[in-house]
Amino acid sequence: MATNPLPLSTFDYADTGAGKALDTGLLRRKYNFGDRVSELSIAQTPFFRFVSKVGKNPTDDPSFKFTERRPSFHKRYSYVVGQHTGVAAAGNTCSEATLSASSTHLFMAGDYKSAGNIQNIQGQATGAINVGDNGTAPDFFLPKQLIKVPMAADTKALSGSAGALVSHVDDYMLYQLNSSYAPDKGYLCLAADAAETGGSGTDGAGVKGDFISAIVAVAGTAARDKWLYCTRIQVSIVKTCITASPELANYIEASDLALTSVYNESISDLLEKCRSYVVGSAHEEGSALSNKTWNDQPFSTGYGQTQIWRTEFGMTNTARATQLKYEANEWARIWRDKLIEHKWDIEHSLLFGSQASIGDFNYTQGAVDYIQNNGNVFEMGLATKTQDDFLDDLSKLVDPRYGGSESAVFFCSTEVYNWLHKLSGYFSNNIANVQPGGFAPGGTEVANAAAMTAGSSSASMGRGDFAMVGKSKSFGVDISRISTIYGDMNIARHIMLDGTNVKMLAVDMKHVKYRPLVGNGVSRDTSIYVGVQSLENTGTDKRVDMILTEAGMEFQMPESHAIWK
Repeated sequence: MATNPLPLSTFDYADTGAGKALDTGLLRRKYNFGDRVSELSIAQTPFFRFVSKVGKNPTDDPSFKFTERRPSFHKRYSYVVGQHTGVAAAGNTCSEATLSASSTHLFMAGDYKSAGNIQNIQGQATGAINVGDNGTAPDFFLPKQLIKVPMAADTKALSGSAGALVSHVDDYMLYQLNSSYAPDKGYLCLAADAAETGGSGTDGAGVKGDFISAIVAVAGTAARDKWLYCTRIQVSIVKTCITASPELANYIEASDLALTSVYNESISDLLEKCRSYVVGSAHEEGSALSNKTWNDQPFSTGYGQTQIWRTEFGMTNTARATQLKYEANEWARIWRDKLIEHKWDIEHSLLFGSQASIGDFNYTQGAVDYIQNNGNVFEMGLATKTQDDFLDDLSKLVDPRYGGSESAVFFCSTEVYNWLHKLSGYFSNNIANVQPGGFAPGGTEVANAAAMTAGSSSASMGRGDFAMVGKSKSFGVDISRISTIYGDMNIARHIMLDGTNVKMLAVDMKHVKYRPLVGNGVSRDTSIYVGVQSLENTGTDKRVDMILTEAGMEFQMPESHAIWK
């Protein structure tokens, strides 16, 4: 008996009000897929793109070293920490009267390492080089040099915290080093402590300080802050102060034993005001050679190491042979994504990695970790950050004494990227509003530019501190260029910073290197290894490929980089 065939359609005899509806069922439904697939394009690896193009420098050793050179002729400064026989140079113990003797001894301490010229950097609260640390005693003093010593009318001491600052410097004393006295390096003992070898207690009416000319072993290590490495010089007065009874512009207090503390806020706001600089020399007519000179020690050595990144992907040969819609070759499509994934992994490491060796694992240095621990650190609370505040930050970063340049790229979180563009738009888009007879925001007429209140929103719109001057694409990365009084800022949005405590990184591309491992004819730079597993070599009916990179990051000159948190 013949069976009825499966119907190609069924009829729904329910009354729809417009005749009878035909239900064809899903079996025969024809969908219009179109001829393309929309694809989400993920922003890709701006930091890796820059360093791998601008600063690629292969290494033939997974642990590599590099040398930094910083001349220090411009940094011949120190702090007066004692005078005469070792009287502590603090508060009213260092008035003009005590410093104006016809011939006196000054005890000079430094706050940077002579070898390598390693210095304190803005914002570094940890790992700071303290005044009087080992290796900071000045070496640059020569006979007949002139020394400018800052004086202030009203000195305020730091006194163990970062809050109190020295007042403005009103005047200065000018001294000349005596030609008959050779600078003498040693310890300045700031307290009476029998445990400290060579100390003889207080000197005079309870004033702390004894100079120990020989560099001796310190027995009382628990009282390390009572000692200062320094250099003693004998000087004669050349210029006295004009202002009445000034005092030494100093950062310490006579009653404070923790005199060596350096705080991150104090470098530019406090310490710089207290520095005594060499301001040339003066020689008598017909003078003979001194046969003395000063040798700089500008070289220091750093090191880095490579890290191995691997991305693997496998597929059965059946799946590889199956042709699909839109992109027929699924294997090729996935591998394009895997290449992006591999670069994405490297980007994260180059940003947030930390250099270490743990067992057989090596980890390379990341920009955030390096700059946070070694470079300039600034605050970026956008709720309170002003245009003036940011300008101050730039002035500290782009300092000609420390190699500031326009070769830095500023990688910004989205919110900072927007904030910078808003700042830069004030001038370029609205300058006409603050011309005489023009209008401030809100329609308020402005008679002249001086009528704009400093610090107001309308005042910001009339300033030319920041101006958007162009956009370009470098190595596939969108770059906005903002003109400032300290040069152009090249800024790039970096979505990997979104949601982190890092709001912006300034990386000087002159002082970073991407170091792929290449040696003995073997390149470990990013390579694709085809068929690391296959039917032919394993007997398993599938194929596995691999992307591998072994490389490291080299960061130099931390003073040229910055982080905003």
